[in-house]
Amino acid sequence: MEEIIEGKDYSFPKEEEKTLEFWERIDAFQTQLKRSEGKPEYVFYDGPPFATGLPHYGHILAGTIKDVVTRFQTALGHHVTRRFGWDTHGLPVEYEIDQKLGIKTRDQVLEMGIDKYNDECLAIVMRYREQWRKVVSRVGRWIDFDNDYKTLDPSFMESVWWVFKQLVDKDLVYRGFKVMPYSTGCNTPLSNFEAGLNFKDVSDPAVMVSFPIEGDEHGAGMVAWTTTPWTLPSNLILCINAGFTYVKVKSKATGSVYIVAESRLSQLPTPKKGKTDAPKAEAVKVAETPAKGAAKKGDKKAVKEASEPVVDTSAYEVLAKYKGSDLVGKRYTPLFPYFTDYSKEAFKVVADNYVTDDAGTGVVHCAPAFGEDDYRVCLANGVIVKGADLPNPVDASGCFTATVSDFQGRYVKEADKDIIAWVKANGRLVSSGSIMHSYPFCWRSETPLLYKAVPSWFVAVEKFKDRLLVNNQQTYWVPDHVKDKRFHNWLENARDWSVSRSRFWGTPLPIWLSDDGEEMVVVGSIQELEELSGFKATNLHRHKIDHVTIPSKRGPEFGVLKRVEDVFDCWFESGSMPYAYIHYPFENQELFERNFPGDFVAEGLDQTRGWFYTLMVLSTALFDKPAFKNLVCNGLVLAEDGKKMSKRLKNFPPVTDVLDEYGADALRLYLINSPVVRGEPLRFRKEGVFAVVKDVFLPWYNAYRFLVQNALRLEAEGFGKFSPLDLTTLQKSTNVLDRWINSSTQSLVKFVKQEMEAYRLYTVVPFLLKFIDNLTNIYVRFNRKRLKGRTGEEDSRVALSTLYNVLLTTCKTMAPFTPFFTEDLYQNLRKVDPSAEESIHYCEFPEVQGETDERIEQSVTRMITVIDLARNIRERHNKPLKTPLKEMVVVHPDQDFLDDITGKLGEYVQEELNVRSIVTCNDPLKYASLRAEPDFSSLGKRLGRAMGLVSKDVRSMSQADILAFEKSGSVTIAGHELTGGDIKVHRDFKAPDGVKKEDVDAGGDGDVLVVLDLRPDDSLQEAGFAREIVNRIQKLRKKSGLEPTDSVEVYYKVVGAGSENDVLKRVFASQAAYIQETVGSSVLAQENLPAHAVVIATEQFSGVAGGSFSVTLAKPALSFAFDLLTELCSGNKEHAQNISVVLLAKDPATLKSSKTVNVVIDGQGDYGLVAGKHFFLSVGEYCQRLSS
Repeated sequence: MEEIIEGKDYSFPKEEEKTLEFWERIDAFQTQLKRSEGKPEYVFYDGPPFATGLPHYGHILAGTIKDVVTRFQTALGHHVTRRFGWDTHGLPVEYEIDQKLGIKTRDQVLEMGIDKYNDECLAIVMRYREQWRKVVSRVGRWIDFDNDYKTLDPSFMESVWWVFKQLVDKDLVYRGFKVMPYSTGCNTPLSNFEAGLNFKDVSDPAVMVSFPIEGDEHGAGMVAWTTTPWTLPSNLILCINAGFTYVKVKSKATGSVYIVAESRLSQLPTPKKGKTDAPKAEAVKVAETPAKGAAKKGDKKAVKEASEPVVDTSAYEVLAKYKGSDLVGKRYTPLFPYFTDYSKEAFKVVADNYVTDDAGTGVVHCAPAFGEDDYRVCLANGVIVKGADLPNPVDASGCFTATVSDFQGRYVKEADKDIIAWVKANGRLVSSGSIMHSYPFCWRSETPLLYKAVPSWFVAVEKFKDRLLVNNQQTYWVPDHVKDKRFHNWLENARDWSVSRSRFWGTPLPIWLSDDGEEMVVVGSIQELEELSGFKATNLHRHKIDHVTIPSKRGPEFGVLKRVEDVFDCWFESGSMPYAYIHYPFENQELFERNFPGDFVAEGLDQTRGWFYTLMVLSTALFDKPAFKNLVCNGLVLAEDGKKMSKRLKNFPPVTDVLDEYGADALRLYLINSPVVRGEPLRFRKEGVFAVVKDVFLPWYNAYRFLVQNALRLEAEGFGKFSPLDLTTLQKSTNVLDRWINSSTQSLVKFVKQEMEAYRLYTVVPFLLKFIDNLTNIYVRFNRKRLKGRTGEEDSRVALSTLYNVLLTTCKTMAPFTPFFTEDLYQNLRKVDPSAEESIHYCEFPEVQGETDERIEQSVTRMITVIDLARNIRERHNKPLKTPLKEMVVVHPDQDFLDDITGKLGEYVQEELNVRSIVTCNDPLKYASLRAEPDFSSLGKRLGRAMGLVSKDVRSMSQADILAFEKSGSVTIAGHELTGGDIKVHRDFKAPDGVKKEDVDAGGDGDVLVVLDLRPDDSLQEAGFAREIVNRIQKLRKKSGLEPTDSVEVYYKVVGAGSENDVLKRVFASQAAYIQETVGSSVLAQENLPAHAVVIATEQFSGVAGGSFSVTLAKPALSFAFDLLTELCSGNKEHAQNISVVLLAKDPATLKSSKTVNVVIDGQGDYGLVAGKHFFLSVGEYCQRLSS
């Protein structure tokens, strides 16, 4: 392995860039695909994003989820094709061209020419392709951009035709009028799920209008309430509820006579006596339950008014009461003169149960072209005929046609005020006001939607709605509540789907019709079109095939069939993706049929009404199967302030900034470890990404760096290159922490595999975080001596090999989540294994090796708790770790754990906490009194009124009762069985007899109790001072920039005289072994520092044991046994001196590798010097020889 830099100098973004270059150099993704060919297929469908926008955090989130899952499945042994997709048709593209060219009407496109218009669309659809490729690749997602699919590809479009023809053959397509949300900004109807994408709170007019009943003796008028005055010119009928009671009332102030529902009489205005102008109604805000139906017509739906104006009903005299059914059939005077040709069938009162009495007047005005219920009720009452033209005086741009001559050319919403004025001028306005309600806007043009009857081609979804519900149950979702509630409810209320759009840039409907409408041909392929028309198409867009005709089968006299002008809704194309992206059924039949439904899809929550829905509809219609088996649905990524991310508001950091500062892996883990992967919203915080770097990657890197440093140390010390021991050997290690970390690593592998197979990505990071914390703060920290070789070379190799195996296994396990960091570590780790794969992403997911040791994992977990509790006690009493304590008592009923804490784990606990002895106790009452409390959060809802009695009895449980409960796990109180989570057991510390309260303290977590003896002990003082000396030496090493592998010798000198310095001298003498073992260097008195030694640093310290001392760090210096050298030179001291000069001039590395050295002095004598006898590689070795 190669030497690596410190964590503080490691730039995650820059290293990721290097990894990207490495992947490109070895063509990693394509190589991985080739290596996995022939393995079982794992089919992933990539939902196509619109190609006209740039990638944002929502795309990165969904892409990360997809990448994690597909990398994991590849590592499990699957072949996973990953092709990027582009949604290239539809409104997003057309709207941009309309804005660019200033196009406002359909006629302008036709004047320009569909071919030129479509060429403009084609020119922009892939303009952001390279930006997408750059960002997607930068975040580490492996997906094929070179072999991508586009909805504009002829092969894709041909498969869409095939899908549609299958639906026609199954009698699941029809043409009809339907009132749909209509975008006047884009001149096209929208699907219901598109209409739900952009609601805004707006103020609209709210008016009451009188419709005089013909022949009424009092001249009464039915009063209807509406929030869409622009629909009044198209009124054909009034609708009431036959079951309601209606009243005819006379205004005492004006004499006007009205008919309204009795329960809505309070809504009539109360004008002042003598004033005949229509009064202004109070403005109403719909807040509690905003009714989307108000978008169609405010008088149609149950719009719950938040604060209904209270009216003095004494202002009206009741003239008569009627059952609603008695009013049915009555005729009224039309409000406007525009549709008098409908007089025979229209302008009458009808009844329907959709009329409610919790808003308005109980009377609804109906205009069949502008409301779903209006259309249905008018059709049911013979006012209009199905399939015939409707009274629809509004054009594609939302302006009145010549039919409504008084308002011709006016945009309907802008004409509201003038229509109200017209109604008032004609004496028909009862009241006017405004209403605040939630209204749908076009998600693309930001114009208010109109609900408008349009001719369209429909998929008859309601015919197979029951099968949608059945197929939904065959799928697995994360989170499951989205499937069982949101998606289920949407399917349960599924309506027939309008799949045609009166637009230009899209896949044309493959329908050819005769002029008389009697003959229709639906084409399912390019070949079929050629056979029918003689035209061979290579491009299926409108401007390439609109001219193609098909001869009538009835004969030449019936002319030719022409293609209908519509194109497909782009959601129909994306719903066809599982078939069209592989050109099924024209190609890849076996591949598709063997692997359908697909294994996995993932997109945002909004796709429950979008792509997830269209996938399910088409797969059910075609094959009676769901399109996918598994689905991960993510929530929305919001700005930090909880608002939608907005470029205009600049309320979020640019993606590239975050990647450049923290790297892709940190961003990936931050997103995966958030509520957004559970379908909940995430408030994006840049600081959260930094926290991942700090809490996950830096500790992980430091553990890896510690391994590399000490593996290189072995080689530097002459023990040969590090080669990890095999796993079988490591599993036989007798070291308890080796066994624990090996078991914990297997638990990590097992957990990650289990959670990933269940698609619960969000559970992995917390588990990894705890594992990394344990690896660095327990295994590496507690094993520093072993890892640094201070317990012998063999033990050091076992510890280093264990750490190597743990890091390698962790990297392989986490590679799908953090592809860059794991690759970087792996490339260095694999250098000691000639058989290792070239990339970590070619490696298989680790198998669980052997059984996990649950007992040792639990014991170490409890040990960690013991250490934390003891540290807390020290902090409370201002007893720093450098102050040794005499005794710690650990109280727990599990004798196995107590044996572990005093046996295998004892030395680690004692060293970490600086306590001299550990005493165990399995009697929980010796140091604590037990107290039981009911868990109200657990029991409250369950017990209800019985909670008070149960609570009282729980609190009065005796010590014996509590012990019995803990042993059995349940207890019956006041007739209710309570189990473990229902009762909280508190252990209140009880000081032992004869011990002062301030001399002892305890801490517990409900499981383990720790008792610390805080009394000072002079015999422990010197050990405490020794820890402080070690601390100063280590700080000087770090300050000098030394690496752990750098070998130095430490020289000390106690400065000055006095009793304090005598204490320091005594500490250096008595604690020499501890100090040397801890710092890993010889610690020698300053007088032993040879003149030729290379000094690295010197510093003086004070405040330890009240005295002062200096520390000098020097490189190991050669030392000589001059008595033996003189003896070797036959008593010639000059030769002995000259020999030392010669050796000092030699390369220390050469001397280190030689056991003997031959030296010739002045051509006389050939002296054979023996290392460790005549000369020594360090002063420490020489002093050790003298002492022995």
